[in-house]
Amino acid sequence: MNEIKCPKCGTTFKIDEQDYESIVKQIKDKEFMREINLREEQYAILQKEALKLAAVEADKKLAAEVSKRDLEIANLKNEIKMCELDTTNKIEKKYSEELSEKDVEITSLKSEIKLKDTEKELALKDVLREKEKEIETLNTNLEMDKKESLIKEQNLKEKYEEKIKDKDEQIAYYKDFKARQSTKMIGESLEQHCSNEFNKLRPLFKNVYFEKDNDIKTGSKGDFIFREYDEDETEIISIMFEMKNESLETTSKHKNEDFFKELDKDRKEKKCEYAVLVSMLEIDNDYYNNGIVDVSHKYPKMYVIRPQFFIPLITLLRNASLKSLEYKKELQMVQNQNIDIANFEENMNNFKSAFGRNYRLASEKFKKAIDEIDKTIDHLQKTKEALLSSENNLRLANNKAEDLTIKKLTNGNETMQKMFDDLNKLKENEKENIKNEENI
Repeated sequence: MNEIKCPKCGTTFKIDEQDYESIVKQIKDKEFMREINLREEQYAILQKEALKLAAVEADKKLAAEVSKRDLEIANLKNEIKMCELDTTNKIEKKYSEELSEKDVEITSLKSEIKLKDTEKELALKDVLREKEKEIETLNTNLEMDKKESLIKEQNLKEKYEEKIKDKDEQIAYYKDFKARQSTKMIGESLEQHCSNEFNKLRPLFKNVYFEKDNDIKTGSKGDFIFREYDEDETEIISIMFEMKNESLETTSKHKNEDFFKELDKDRKEKKCEYAVLVSMLEIDNDYYNNGIVDVSHKYPKMYVIRPQFFIPLITLLRNASLKSLEYKKELQMVQNQNIDIANFEENMNNFKSAFGRNYRLASEKFKKAIDEIDKTIDHLQKTKEALLSSENNLRLANNKAEDLTIKKLTNGNETMQKMFDDLNKLKENEKENIKNEENI
């Protein structure tokens, strides 16, 4: 039992456990709710007061902060103004200094420009003086060149006149030379002249043949044949020479062209590459007097020369042939290759023909041999069959011989059977005697 004392009257009550818990619960619920409501009201009041105080404090802080910011802003504005004033002063000062410097520089540049203009004028005057001097020098040199040109022209004229004089003297010499000789001697003397000219230079030529053409097998001949070979004995150049001369008193004058055909014929017959007519004919014809005349338009590789061009022409043709020697060797190699190919083709064709003939003969003999072999095979087949038949007969005979035994032979023959029995007994007795002897 629990006791409860009334707070007003002081009376004590005794209640059981269940009632006590019910009363306690009621009291707790009421007190608790009352207490909660009271606390809520107090909290609301305190909250309102706190909000008011916070608002006041916030207003105070905000005002202080605003005043502080205003002060800072005012200070900054002052500082900006001071900086602007300072910067403006500095810029103005610097600008004024730069302007003064620029003015000084401009003044200096103007002075330099004036000085440069003066120097340019002086330099231009110097250049003009130099140019005038050069012009004077050039004029002087031009006058000297004109004088030198006149001197050279005079010298050339003198040389040309001298050459003409020498030529006229040479013509006169040859005319006088021919006039003093007989017809036979005229021709022989020109040949001798050319031979002597070549012999003077013969040591300079190696592997060279230069002799009179004495071969008349074909019915005609030239005067001289020139041939040169290299170290491999390959012909470098070959020239057929014909010398023609005549007396001034000869009534029937010959022309150089009259001998072209015969000279070309001689060149071909003697297998020479070039043909050269050394001629004193048509002595007044400038066409033949101006140098080496090429008449290849009429006859290939043919030239007409005066005696003084005998050696120069040989030299020119020889040098040209030396340059083309390599091409000749290559051409010869190609020709040899072509010959080899032609020989190879001919040999191949001959081989094909002989091989075809031999193949035909061999084929025929092979066919005959096959026929003979077939006949032999037939004969051997027959022989084989006969041998097989004989072998079968021999086999049968052997089988019969193997089936033939002593029993079969003595079967039914009592006499032979008794003789064999006696023979067997005799053998057994001999064996026992041998054993007994061995035991003793």
